[in-house]
Amino acid sequence: MYIDVHGHISAPAELYAYKAGLLAHRGAHGRSGAGLDKDQVAAALDAPSKSFGGVSHRRHLDDAGIDLQLVSPRPFQMMHSESPAKLVEWFTAETNDAIHLACQVEPRFRGVAGLPQSMELTPAAWTAELRRCVTELGFVGAMLNPDPCEGLAQPPGLGDRFWYPVWEALCELDVPVLIHSAGCRPPARESYSLHFVQEETLAVVGLLQSAVFKDFPDLKVIVSHGGGAIPYQKGRFYASAVRQGIAFEEQLRQLYFDTCLYTADAIELLIRTVGADRCLFGSEKPGTGSVRDPATGRWIDDIHLLIGDIAWLTDADRAQLFEGTARALFRLEH
Repeated sequence: MYIDVHGHISAPAELYAYKAGLLAHRGAHGRSGAGLDKDQVAAALDAPSKSFGGVSHRRHLDDAGIDLQLVSPRPFQMMHSESPAKLVEWFTAETNDAIHLACQVEPRFRGVAGLPQSMELTPAAWTAELRRCVTELGFVGAMLNPDPCEGLAQPPGLGDRFWYPVWEALCELDVPVLIHSAGCRPPARESYSLHFVQEETLAVVGLLQSAVFKDFPDLKVIVSHGGGAIPYQKGRFYASAVRQGIAFEEQLRQLYFDTCLYTADAIELLIRTVGADRCLFGSEKPGTGSVRDPATGRWIDDIHLLIGDIAWLTDADRAQLFEGTARALFRLEH
């Protein structure tokens, strides 16, 4: 089976109209709601999208043969830095409800919760939505933005005790977390996509240079987009670790990494660096890579084909990477 651990919701336009209303009235008109129903959600999944090569979400999954997809919010929509905090709380809850509806109309979906990561709230307050999604909606994981400030300020690194209430809740609920950056606003110098690489690189280093995994040995962390720059820049950290008598490769294996990279060379480097057993198939399909490569005619986000091009992987490696590790981490029965 192909279990894609990195998918994002293709939601009805009404969800984003609701968001626009919240931003316009800044909460003065109350929470109300997006008013979504199953028919609207199903229609959004079947609607061809110009952003995704003129193909619908479900058609992308059909053509790639993806059997299960773990679906989280579209990160750039999450507006964690907006104020007041209730806007973030309300929109996050509505987005998670949309994912829950999508899971009811599409049997291949499993929910991954967004968190209301306003810095006007405490991380402990964020976890109420996580608990709701897991215990009431049946979600199997959470997505965490390592920069809730979205470039406006410097947040604590993931090794800081600031984040401990989130780690505690994840361990209590026994669900993994997908580290995935979100929006990026001025005065940040980098673009949205570059922000991902930067923040996910910082996330890896922050976690590995901290006591997090000593304090939370059961914590299950997956880093999106192949761990940012870490596999490519391993030598920068490897040399320092040698001086300290630390095996950097073993440190890296405290984490898991998805394969949401868009070249076979990058995916191969990731697998060689951390091991096939620490990689999970992730495509973000449909998303950034949903455009056809003029050189091959393939969709750039056909990650399963790129993995298939790696000749030295064994059948056991592929089975673990595409299915086995995801089943174990997310406790997927079907």
